[in-house]
Amino acid sequence: MSPKHGPRRTQVHFGDAAAEQLEGFNIPETIAADRAIVAIQVNPDIGDPIPDNPPFRDYREPGTSVRVVYYATALGSQVVIAYIEV
Repeated sequence: MSPKHGPRRTQVHFGDAAAEQLEGFNIPETIAADRAIVAIQVNPDIGDPIPDNPPFRDYREPGTSVRVVYYATALGSQVVIAYIEV
């Protein structure tokens, strides 16, 4: 009998701006951002579509000030994070 696995996660890639933003985060901010990124990995459709910019979505982690702007590939197997703030 095979072990039960959690939901499949998409691969995450960071745009240049998002990568630079992450470098400036302290440890608590990095942990908060990581939670938001995992939520997006598990469900790439979690964010709200950004009007007038169809491929991009805006996700705000409930109970925190974390905001992530990203887009998912057509099959949802990869996510590109364009902007992240804490």
